[in-house]
Amino acid sequence: MSEDFRIDDTDRRLLRVLQQDGRISNQDLAQRCHLSPSACSDRVRRLRERGIIVGYAAVLDPLKVGRALLIFVEVVLDLTTAEAFEAFAAEARRTPDVLECHMVAGGFDYLIKARVRDMAAYREFLGNVLVNMPGVRETRTYAVLEEIKSTTLLPV
Repeated sequence: MSEDFRIDDTDRRLLRVLQQDGRISNQDLAQRCHLSPSACSDRVRRLRERGIIVGYAAVLDPLKVGRALLIFVEVVLDLTTAEAFEAFAAEARRTPDVLECHMVAGGFDYLIKARVRDMAAYREFLGNVLVNMPGVRETRTYAVLEEIKSTTLLPV
């Protein structure tokens, strides 16, 4: 680990609390992590500057915003060239229904995580968007029946 990314136990405490509550006040964060408010603020600023904290977000309930169906899709491209990979990746980045897209090693090229309203909306997404993305030869869809665990918290 390079010197720029070294974090100590105090940083880890800060990161654990901030992952659970990104809106916590500096005063409360300092108290929970046994720091002065000034030291706490300095450490959080340093963690942001070093790129360890990359942002803050509100976590939404997918059911309440009309995105109840979680889908995973394996994507196989017709070509495995740098140009084909970049064209597909660029389109995936532009596609709002795609929450995550990962190039993977194994029997397919990309794994996509998408959220849509329902199966009809997924069918529309598949037929109008996904199969028309650059280079797509084949897809395999996995509809999630039950989410057992879904978190953004990294163990630190």
